[in-house]
Amino acid sequence: MIRAAVKIAYLGEPFYGSQIQPGHRTVEGDILSDLRTIMKISDEDIDLRLASRTDRGVNSLGNVAVFYSSIDDPGILLKALNAVSKDVFYRSVATVGEDFNPRFADIRRYRYLVRSEGMDVQAMRNCADMFVGKHDFTRFCKPDERSANLALDSVEVHEEGDLVVLDFSARYYLWNMIRRMVAAIMSVGRGDSTISDVRDALNGKDLSFGLARADALTLIDVFYKDVEFATPLTGMFDGKIGEELFKDRLRSMFFASL
Repeated sequence: MIRAAVKIAYLGEPFYGSQIQPGHRTVEGDILSDLRTIMKISDEDIDLRLASRTDRGVNSLGNVAVFYSSIDDPGILLKALNAVSKDVFYRSVATVGEDFNPRFADIRRYRYLVRSEGMDVQAMRNCADMFVGKHDFTRFCKPDERSANLALDSVEVHEEGDLVVLDFSARYYLWNMIRRMVAAIMSVGRGDSTISDVRDALNGKDLSFGLARADALTLIDVFYKDVEFATPLTGMFDGKIGEELFKDRLRSMFFASL
């Protein structure tokens, strides 16, 4: 048995979030099902853990799943998992120690996409800059048992065509934190709120800017300074990608014709 860490990708739409929830389809539930299929061992022996919790509808390109595997060849492990998986894509793999905890990442990077129409991008950028550094994010999260005082390493805002791209970097985030920050940044971009309003909320004033949509948020990657992930196989997803891109093109042509 080895302890494997695997980078996983998924669209959030089919799942009721990442964590197991009775009666709902989740990312963790699909991974457990895939592992049971290829290895025939119990859930307790698998000991599955995820690096980051993603809410219902949120996407991932680089979450990390850690588990025990009776398949010790990385290429065979990825090939077997992708052969049985429907909506989770197993991208790369690393072997880790028994004490490795995927929750203790060095950096987590998220990306949020906003339509640029009607947005003052410079105002959005100025607002985003205020969140960088250590703050009390009580007004920008759904509270849980963790402290709301944490450091946000960076927020980069740039335009790509008709989209505004917001890239966030930090060791960890609070529940709903990015979507609440984005809602504030968008409110400033539309002119509905001022930067002073957002500053007041950061300083503890009881203000809420709402919650931005989930499907525009993607966990881009999770980094560990002492873990190197490898992709032993190429072209693993060519067939699936080609079919999905074709379906997207059909939809785009349909809506463009209306």
